[in-house]
Amino acid sequence: MRSKTDIAVIGAGAAGLFSALTAAKLGAEVVICEEHKEIGLPNHCAGHISISGLERLGLSVPAKAVENEIKGAVFYSPSGHEFRVRLPDPVTYVIDRAAFDKHLAQVAEKAGAELLLKTRAESLLLSDGSFVRGVRLEGGQELASSVVVDAEGCASVLLRQSGLETFNKSLIVNAVNGVADHIEGVESDIVEVYLGQQYASGLFAWIIPRRDGSAKVGLATRVGNVQEHMKHFVKAHPVAHKKLVHSAVRDLSYHIIPLGGPIPKTYHRGFLAVGDAASQVKPTTGGGVIMSLTCGEIAGEVTYQAVQQRDFSDDFLSRYQDRWIKAIGFDMTVMRQIRLMLNRLSDSQLDKIISLCSQLHLDESLREVEDIDFQGRAIMPLLKKPSAWAIAFYSFLVSLV
Repeated sequence: MRSKTDIAVIGAGAAGLFSALTAAKLGAEVVICEEHKEIGLPNHCAGHISISGLERLGLSVPAKAVENEIKGAVFYSPSGHEFRVRLPDPVTYVIDRAAFDKHLAQVAEKAGAELLLKTRAESLLLSDGSFVRGVRLEGGQELASSVVVDAEGCASVLLRQSGLETFNKSLIVNAVNGVADHIEGVESDIVEVYLGQQYASGLFAWIIPRRDGSAKVGLATRVGNVQEHMKHFVKAHPVAHKKLVHSAVRDLSYHIIPLGGPIPKTYHRGFLAVGDAASQVKPTTGGGVIMSLTCGEIAGEVTYQAVQQRDFSDDFLSRYQDRWIKAIGFDMTVMRQIRLMLNRLSDSQLDKIISLCSQLHLDESLREVEDIDFQGRAIMPLLKKPSAWAIAFYSFLVSLV
């Protein structure tokens, strides 16, 4: 292992790997430090990712990592009312996240990045007061670098040491993911989303089918014990119970999801935060892969430019924040407001809204949405539709009650 590099990337998830890949392809020396012994594990992600988002970033998913192709979704209200959207062609993949991340790691290494497994960064190396000059690794070894890219995830230690503000703790949800081997009455190419305060307050529950007949099952909630919520969902939901009655949900994993939008500042002298560490997560769905990849690519380009110009100041690295705000800032702001509104809705109000969506045939308008990642921009064309205006206005009014 080298003791010095241009860019040290801490964390080998999607954000860190794509940052490293981008910078290495441009010609920078990059070292990726991953604390676990294997890429992609432990796996906390349901692995539901948009096809258009991958295409926009020039990324492909190995065939062996694609577990299913999804053409739409059905949304269930707390009492079992449904609203269904089906498109003619697949819009999302269900992927094996561990396999996808391993693929990214292999491509990054081929581009010249060095990957260090079982290598945990314990602290930042600082000089001139607070200028980041690298990281101290577990065991005392130091890795000097011109820039540190923090892609550790929500539990980032380095972010707190940098002095940057962490994510909004008022909009955190606790999530659980698992696998059900035997499901009944689930369409093979439709994702199921279950709304309701009593089942998943603050987000939703989901059943994501795979080609082999199994499904990914999970939920996220901001209140109570997430394990108990999972048991309640499986046993008590009027729709989900019938589909999961003959299946035990196994291989449970737990993590937190920040839904409050990106942290206020994602750069410091010699330091950038990306992905979950920067809370670059969609507040509406908790999805973070495409947003992390988008911001990771920008981080890789800006850090390479900083190395070329030997400028690692706040002023230069602010280009990273300027660019990711231009790319996703508007959508994040809109999605955060939608999340705040949804959190205020009672179960009875959600029942009425789901019924209204069906009655007004909102599915016809949603079929015209071209990008499910950038939901702020996707909403704008919908506002030309009277049905969308009616549902949005009603939802807003009842959220104020």
